[in-house]
Amino acid sequence: MSTGSQYDVSPKNDSKDAAFDVVIVGAGMVGTGLCALLANAGMHVALVEAQDTPLLPETLDLTQPAPRVSALTPVSQRLLTQLNAWPAMATARVTPYHYMHVWDGEGSGEIRFSADEAGVPVLGHIVENDVTLAALNAQLTDHPKITRIDGTRVEALQTTATGRWLELDNGRELHAPLVVAADGARSTLRELAEIAVSEDDMGQHAVVTTVRCEKSHMGTARQVFLAGEPLAFLPLTVEGDDHYCSIVWSTTPEQAKALCELSADALGDTLGSAFEYRLGRVDVRDSAYRFPLVQRHAREYVQPHLALVGDAAHSIHPLAGQGVNLGLMDAAVLAEEVIQAWRRGAPWGDERILARYESRRRGDNAAMLGLMKGFKLLFGAKNPALTLARNVGMSSVNRLVPIKRVLMRQATGERGRLPESCR
Repeated sequence: MSTGSQYDVSPKNDSKDAAFDVVIVGAGMVGTGLCALLANAGMHVALVEAQDTPLLPETLDLTQPAPRVSALTPVSQRLLTQLNAWPAMATARVTPYHYMHVWDGEGSGEIRFSADEAGVPVLGHIVENDVTLAALNAQLTDHPKITRIDGTRVEALQTTATGRWLELDNGRELHAPLVVAADGARSTLRELAEIAVSEDDMGQHAVVTTVRCEKSHMGTARQVFLAGEPLAFLPLTVEGDDHYCSIVWSTTPEQAKALCELSADALGDTLGSAFEYRLGRVDVRDSAYRFPLVQRHAREYVQPHLALVGDAAHSIHPLAGQGVNLGLMDAAVLAEEVIQAWRRGAPWGDERILARYESRRRGDNAAMLGLMKGFKLLFGAKNPALTLARNVGMSSVNRLVPIKRVLMRQATGERGRLPESCR
C-alpha cells in the first residue's frame, strides 16, 4: 500500500518543525471525529486545540445534563459506532426518540412522525455534546498516529508548494500537505486563509436549559412554532427518569435576555404556558443560557492544502438539530476522499482532490441552510392567508404517509451518496 510518496512527511527532530500527513485545528466533535477517521486509516495527524484539557468519559459530570445537546441521526450513529465512540456514549447517556410532533402555535396545523412509519428502529438520539466529545476523545488517547497539542492557538498560516505551515502561539511550527479548519463558526484559520463568508443574522437568540416535566416525554421530540419562534422540548432520560427535557427556544434577543433573567419558578411557568402544558408543569433544573443565531456559509470550502469542515464551513439555525450531523458528514466525506488519495499515492492536499469533498457536501449544506431560513420566514409571517395555508399544508402532509416517509428519510440523514463509514 502506498502512503502518499508525493509528499515528504517524515517527522523532523526539531520540535519546532514537526511534519504530519494532516493537521486539524479544532478538537470539537467534528475535528476529533475527522482525526480518528484519518488516524485509524494510518495517517499521521496533529490535532491543535485552544482548550487546555480534553474532556474524557471519566471526567464527565453526569449528575446534571449539560445544556447543549444534539439530535444525532441514525447515520451519525453509524459513524460514531464505527469510531467505537457510541458504546461509551450509550454507557453515559443517550436518549432515543421514536416520535416527533411539530405543531403551529398560531393555528391548528400539526405533523407527527414515527420511526415505524419511517421503517427505522429510531428517528434519532438526543445526546449531550459533552458526552459525544468525551467518547471521541477517548478514542484518540494514546493513539500512535495522533499528536495532540492542547492549550494552543494558531497565529499564522503560510503556503508552500507542498503544503501549509502553521505557527502556534507556543512557538511551535507545524507542516502538512493538508490543514483542516475545524475551529468553529468564528474560525481563526478561515480568516487567516482569507476565505469570505456570507452571514445571515437570524435576528434571534437561542435560550437553552434543562427541565423536568410533570409528564413523561414518551420518547418524543416536540416543537411548537410561536410566531416564528420555535420552542423545542427534546427528550432526555436521566437515570431512568423519562420526565427530563432539554429546552431550545429561539426568540428575539430582548425576549431571550428577559427569559434568562427570570427565576427558575417563573421560567418554568413561562415555558409551561408557551408549550400549552403538553407535558404538564415544568420545573427548571439548570441555569438558562442564550447565544445569538447567525447562519454562515463559507464562499469556498477548500484551497490548495486547506479544507474547512463543520461550523468553520457552515453554521445553521438549531431548528432541525442538524448542525452536528452536517459537520460529522463533512468529516466522513473529507476523510474518505483524502484516505483514498493517500492510499493510491496521489497528493491528498491537492485542490483537485479536495474539490471532490466540496462538491459532495456544499449542495446538501446549502439546501439545509436554505430550508431553515425558509421555515423562519414561513412561520414568522403575520399574513392570515399564509397562516391558513401553512396550517392546511401541515395537516395535509400529516395524512400522506408516503410523503412523510420521504421527509423522515431526509431527517434521519439518508441523503445522497453516503460515505462508506456511514453506511
